[in-house]
Amino acid sequence: MRAVLVVNPKATTTSERSRDVLVRALRSEVDLSVRYTRRRGHATTLARQAAEEGVDLVVTLGGDGTVNEVVNGLMSALPTTEAAEGSPAEQLPALATVPGGSTNVFARALGLPREWPDGASMILEGLRLGRHRTIGLGRADDRYFTFCAGFGVDAAVIHRVEGSRRRGQVSTPSLYFRSTLAQYFLASDRRHPAIALQRPEQPTEEQLATVIVQNTAPWTYLGDREVNPNPEASFDLGLDAFALRQLRVTSTTRAITQFFGQQPGPHGKQVLRLHDLTEFTLVARRPQAFQLDGEYLGEREKVEFTATPAAVRVIC
Repeated sequence: MRAVLVVNPKATTTSERSRDVLVRALRSEVDLSVRYTRRRGHATTLARQAAEEGVDLVVTLGGDGTVNEVVNGLMSALPTTEAAEGSPAEQLPALATVPGGSTNVFARALGLPREWPDGASMILEGLRLGRHRTIGLGRADDRYFTFCAGFGVDAAVIHRVEGSRRRGQVSTPSLYFRSTLAQYFLASDRRHPAIALQRPEQPTEEQLATVIVQNTAPWTYLGDREVNPNPEASFDLGLDAFALRQLRVTSTTRAITQFFGQQPGPHGKQVLRLHDLTEFTLVARRPQAFQLDGEYLGEREKVEFTATPAAVRVIC
């Protein structure tokens, strides 16, 4: 089996020594080539090249941003519609992700352990046993995502956190909590909800204040705790959407508290939840912060979402 390991050398929880250990372990199972990312977006190019070379497996060592770039690189290598046969997962290399970031939502949602040595051991076992699963992806305009997207407050919070990290702060639950409070109380227009959610042949949901889209559950983790606006979301189904109609202190606090429970998940007059959607569009009267898989992508006034079933084979 031919494989490519895409390494983010800036991954927060790995070192050069640990990378060497991983490479040796993988080479005991596969014919491995190691490629390092040099800049933002480089993993996309490396993954596409690997797919075009006809490798059987692409392994990532990095965080959720590296995984997102690799997935987009793989999907960009799909043959044209005329030449395509079968699902995307049947035409592309398999994917394995060794958790190397600060949160590793995608890997943990697949059931991999949080720490990279345990995650690598589980992947090696999966390779030996031929164990894999096929998952769907979400797509926002022309970019795929593995576990979540955000339009509004949560994306603005990520933008704040990224700014703090560039100034040398460490990504911690405390940093996210402080950033959330600052965004909510100091920078959000809580009186004038601006977002509409449009679905084919369905009434438009108007005056939404913020929207979270999930391709799986959980949405993210707070340390070891799952955060679940849409606990029924699944890699095996379409997309789930959670929205708040207003950002009032009482109703918002209640909904966020419900994120940490199990079924039925957040509920109430100010909550909108939609399950297993094939396609929908978010439209805003003013630009909204936008994020995919925890990466801030700027402001948008419109984003079209679609579910892509059976997109990737994952070793887990």
